[in-house]
Amino acid sequence: MALKAEGLLNSIANPELPDSSQFRQEMAVPVIDFSKLQGEERAATMARIDNACEQWGFFQLLNHGIPLELLDRVKRVCDKCFKMSREEGFKDSRPVRLLKELIDGGETDKRLNDIDWEDVFFLQDDNQWPSTPLDFKETMTEYRAELKKLAEKVMEVMDENLGLEKGYIKMAFSGGSEGNYRPFLGTKDDRVGGLQVLKEGRWFDVRPLAGAIVINTGDQIEVLSNGRYQSAWHRVVASGNGNRRSVASFYNPALKAVIKPPEGPAAEYPSFLFGDYMAVYAKQKFMAKEPRFLAAAAM
Repeated sequence: MALKAEGLLNSIANPELPDSSQFRQEMAVPVIDFSKLQGEERAATMARIDNACEQWGFFQLLNHGIPLELLDRVKRVCDKCFKMSREEGFKDSRPVRLLKELIDGGETDKRLNDIDWEDVFFLQDDNQWPSTPLDFKETMTEYRAELKKLAEKVMEVMDENLGLEKGYIKMAFSGGSEGNYRPFLGTKDDRVGGLQVLKEGRWFDVRPLAGAIVINTGDQIEVLSNGRYQSAWHRVVASGNGNRRSVASFYNPALKAVIKPPEGPAAEYPSFLFGDYMAVYAKQKFMAKEPRFLAAAAM
């Protein structure tokens, strides 16, 4: 689970990706009422999720089962954590120093590539969690458990839509072991926008929506679905409305999990270990995904 306070553009050094604000569009990224899976609209809701995974690789869920009161607590403790223990350090971070150098040098029209304009830290079982505010760890532990349950429900929907056995994706992610999961869902800021997703060569806004959970299908789901579901380029752009908070959470496979398409002659993706993929990703984060798959398979 990664907590981020974001300011300016997450620049992507890829000449094939549009960057100008003229590409920002008003078409809405799908918003889906997850509770309707339990009623007469189940088939239609399943179809909407299927379409969102195929066409966007991004969608927002409402009525997802995570208490809104818990979401409010998560936002409160994350905001306090940044203010109390992270904000001053961020002012002296490398991205801020690089930006100041451009401004002081009069190079205001120059881009900073391959830079994440953010303060970010990770919450894992084996690392040090912030001690302030006092209810931070309790709140985030509760939130992580709720996200895990939701992630597994979403994966079961994907299983069914893809014609796979129930639990197929979870089993593929497990690598034959338990306890390796981190939810692949994210809570974005519901006040400050800026999150965008690339679709058909244009950037589309993911509009702030109170109480929503954003779903990003990711590279591993693209491979496991043999390309039917898409992993989408996404970024955060600058806003003059203040800092943007996001709680990005990942339901990652075990490092020894073998990621590959379902068996069959039409497989369009290579097979690779997730641990090898992560080693490649660390070096090629800002590059196209297809070479990452091939590089991981070659290890």
